[in-house]
Amino acid sequence: MALYRKRHGVPAITRFEILEKARPAIMGTSLMKATKQAPGRMFETLGGIPVEPVYSARPSDPPPPGEFPYTRGIHASMYRGKLWTMRQFSGFATAAETNRRYRYLLSQGQSGLSVAFDLPTLMGLDADDPAALGEVGKCGVSISSLADMETLFDGIPLDRVSVSMTINSPASILFAMYLAVAEKQGAGWGRLEGTLQNDALKEYIAQKEYIYPPRPSMRLVTDSIVFSTQSVPKFNPVSISGYHIREAGSTAVQELAFTLRDGIEYVDWVLERGVPVDAFAGRLSFFFNAHSDFFEEIAKYRAARRMWARIMRDRFGARDERSWKLRFHAQTAGCSLTWQQPYNNVMRTTMQALAAVMGGCQSLHTNSLDEAYALPSEHAVTLALRTQQIIAHESGVASTPDPFGGSYFVETLTDRVEADALDYIRRIDEMGGMIPAIERGFPQSEIANASYAYQRQVEAGERTIVGVNAFVAGEEPGLELLQVGEDAARAQEAALAGLRKRRDNNRVDRSLEALREAARGSANTMPPILDAVRAYATTGEICRALGDVFGTWTEKSVV
Repeated sequence: MALYRKRHGVPAITRFEILEKARPAIMGTSLMKATKQAPGRMFETLGGIPVEPVYSARPSDPPPPGEFPYTRGIHASMYRGKLWTMRQFSGFATAAETNRRYRYLLSQGQSGLSVAFDLPTLMGLDADDPAALGEVGKCGVSISSLADMETLFDGIPLDRVSVSMTINSPASILFAMYLAVAEKQGAGWGRLEGTLQNDALKEYIAQKEYIYPPRPSMRLVTDSIVFSTQSVPKFNPVSISGYHIREAGSTAVQELAFTLRDGIEYVDWVLERGVPVDAFAGRLSFFFNAHSDFFEEIAKYRAARRMWARIMRDRFGARDERSWKLRFHAQTAGCSLTWQQPYNNVMRTTMQALAAVMGGCQSLHTNSLDEAYALPSEHAVTLALRTQQIIAHESGVASTPDPFGGSYFVETLTDRVEADALDYIRRIDEMGGMIPAIERGFPQSEIANASYAYQRQVEAGERTIVGVNAFVAGEEPGLELLQVGEDAARAQEAALAGLRKRRDNNRVDRSLEALREAARGSANTMPPILDAVRAYATTGEICRALGDVFGTWTEKSVV
């Protein structure tokens, strides 16, 4: 500050210093905590103006970052102390090809891995299943057995790299494979960090990649949360996901309300197992969409933290501060990307990523410009990663938490988003919870109506989508696209045939029968799933064994 005064001729005592002296009374104990900062980073503007750890104009403003109810952020220093984790959702073709992409991304400065699985894996099908024809490796990596998972993470130390896995209905199986690979690497489960999506409820609401009926699916999620609480304490066993709810066409309020109500449902089920709330709630994580309405998205994230803190403290009686803090990953909105004028998607992604950072995300994935056409090419995914790095290191937005805090517009939006989301939660509570609401089609119909209303606005020209219904160009630029052919499917089929010949099939059969027996009773299903995985039972074989007990699910259409 003294150097700045001398350089610019500012009087010795400034109004900023008067505010600095008054700030401890306004900001409470978090001010000193917020001075924590990462080494090697400057906290000043390009012109040399110092950037303060926290800003606040009025005593009536929300409490500072790091203090209940965390409207302004869950940590006092936020990105001054540690930047968000930069993830790129990646997976295609075979485990070996995806492993090469992971090594490349890590070499380019990515700080965590996020695994994308192909559609057969998401649906619990092996690569050689007739129902998988034409889909193997196309929208993610094909994982049919522990052998594939060993290849996927070959040379990647799981006790030093955070791993997120976007898998839901077969989540327990893929989680068991990940744990078995860690065992083989000698990486203790207590050191593993990452996140399993494992959000069955949002499948029925939005994504529709379900296998079993809702209640057995909830049992599998609950089993994995209980198991992880006891055996994998640093790993987040569920990522309660609003992302896919928004991708299905919901509003920001619906995304927030249905996501937090799903979270309430998971807490209720784990509590029924006799696990104290503070033993597991601190490892629940959330996954939100970062859409195009810049200020509404920031308000959504701020409202989410405040709502969850009060839900955990007041509804569930949590006393550990970690249980109150909503930690979330964000991904820019895939549904906003257009195949028309695809380079416009770079700007969309940048704006959406900036909103996620301004809103206080803990990790972030930026979509690539070519994802309306295909899985991202290496060039496109690198540009998407560079987008995050430029925001982090060149924009200055990481220098102080919640820079829009105190804005009349953002504070009003935050209050309105919270009020409308709480009204949805109240209505679902009155229906008896999220599963009865899903069974009667309530969230599904609300999302369908919102999606229809939005599309009508676009088609009527009431909402402008640049390059689609306005500012339309002629010829589109050519893109170098990633092509995944049928070679991956052939390779996977051959690998599975070889696996089935060399494994101990009697051991596989015994492990699958033990799993069926556990599913028929009330035992936790994770230990027998682990045993089946270690015996090299396949994803499809384990899913079928569970289906023998749980059955399958067909959704009633929403009118």
